[in-house]
Amino acid sequence: MRVDAFAVRLRPSAPLESADLGTRLCQSAAGDVYRCLLVAAVPVALLVFGATRLSIWFGSFVIWWAKPWLDRTILFVLSRAAFGQRTNIGDLWRHQRDVWWGQLLHTWTLRRLSPWRSLTQPVYQLEGLRVLKAADRVKQIRNRRAGSAMMVTGAFATVENCLMVALFALVLWLTPETELPGFEFGDPRFTAFVGSTWIFAYAAVVFFLEPFYVAAGFAIYLARRAELEAWDIEQEFRRVFA
Repeated sequence: MRVDAFAVRLRPSAPLESADLGTRLCQSAAGDVYRCLLVAAVPVALLVFGATRLSIWFGSFVIWWAKPWLDRTILFVLSRAAFGQRTNIGDLWRHQRDVWWGQLLHTWTLRRLSPWRSLTQPVYQLEGLRVLKAADRVKQIRNRRAGSAMMVTGAFATVENCLMVALFALVLWLTPETELPGFEFGDPRFTAFVGSTWIFAYAAVVFFLEPFYVAAGFAIYLARRAELEAWDIEQEFRRVFA
């Protein structure tokens, strides 16, 4: 790890301060993040389309379940942005084996159930550890940071729900009355309209908000490593004696 190559100043910091640094990092790399995320979202969109053929509400479940897999693309871009590197779709495609297909079973199962996945995902994805051998390292990173990571997850879940309801209401308000179905439970037109609008709102909010969630956890991870490995001191010495 070339600590002197970091584009951000590393130092041990409070978790919420680190989360704020992560959102700033995401803002600075937003163009690269959303372009690459759009590519990763295409197969998820196909899964959602297929799921809605079975049940219109099942599509929302697919989006929710796919989040850890989408997070891998976001983290790939952010990890390069932390070193001041741009990421384009070609870079993502060249590294697709590690980003999309690495630890696939773990990503689609246990990672989805982790309340602090934004904090521990860099251990699995960036440190090159096998899933079964990463337990001790995850425990070390999570120590004294698990509560903060869970708070970040809860905060973003709350914001996600608020934005989703707001966007859903906005679509209803902007839809002409002649296009609105009768609000009667059991009416197929009502179910189809509400279901499709809800999926659209959920997908849009997840696409917009998920990079910031991943960035917040990634920044807390970096601060924890700075605390454990004195990266801040090493970074300062390298700058002074460069």
